Amino acid sequence: MTEKTVTATRFKSDCLKLIDAMNRDHEPVVVTRHGKPVAKMVPVETDEGRQSLFGAMKDTILDYDDIISPASDPEDWDALR
Repeated sequence: MTEKTVTATRFKSDCLKLIDAMNRDHEPVVVTRHGKPVAKMVPVETDEGRQSLFGAMKDTILDYDDIISPASDPEDWDALR
């Protein structure tokens, strides 16, 4: 991503135009004062293209036949000996 550099004076006079150009081109804008960077304006990342959290794990869970019975025989448990 390239950065466009503008002076504080130009930023003050053309703020809305610079914001529109930044959103259109998706390029950050660095504001300078006396030749030194003092602020950086970057486009906001939108949620477009992101998957919703609801339903994100759909079809990823294994299906078990019997989820109530123990995984092993009770005779194998040390606590019952």
